[in-house]
Amino acid sequence: MLPVPDSGVAAGGVIRVALADDAVLLREALAAALAAAGFEVVGQAADAPELLSLVAREHPDVVVVDVRMPPTHTTEGLEAARQIRAVHPGTAILVLSQYVETRYAVDLLRDDPSGIGYLLKERVTRIAELADAVRRVARGESVIDPAVVARLLGRARRHSPLDELTRREREVLGLMAEGRSNAAIADRLFVDPRTVEGHVATIFSKLELIPGPEDHRRVLAVLAFLRE
Repeated sequence: MLPVPDSGVAAGGVIRVALADDAVLLREALAAALAAAGFEVVGQAADAPELLSLVAREHPDVVVVDVRMPPTHTTEGLEAARQIRAVHPGTAILVLSQYVETRYAVDLLRDDPSGIGYLLKERVTRIAELADAVRRVARGESVIDPAVVARLLGRARRHSPLDELTRREREVLGLMAEGRSNAAIADRLFVDPRTVEGHVATIFSKLELIPGPEDHRRVLAVLAFLRE
């Protein structure tokens, strides 16, 4: 996907992470797991104002934040993520959610999914998955939980260019929306990478995405998927 600007990750440095969750035990467990996986945890926050102050002070590469934060436990974390992207566009965001809430995922990813992730909290118990997601958003990729993608693919909607895609092409697009590369998609579907390249080219054509940089068109394809 498109690279996140102004990130120190491109220089090969250690990925610096800020954590925000009001559940102190979970937050401490995440911090310990990420540190053990080779990340530098630069700070922790229990609410949105504390997170915004932490980001302004430490300029982390990635912020990992719960959707629901004090005081109302509704969308404070999501709003903080939006503010961080507006003020610090070089900071990647990985949002954690207890439930599959597709509207939150769509709202977060709608304008530009590069360097943005939305993951269910159940995934964080699998440290390898969490570490992979943090690394991917730090590289500027988008990461969407497979459960969210499945619900988005299955919901009813009006006719759109996405309806022209075959079942396999929709499957490929769903994996693209999860932030996976062509090689990773090929591994998942047990096909040759050239077959995936063909599907991706067809998706671009059916969605009428004009020729241009591959990463740019992948972002546009994911945006088309999310907007529908």
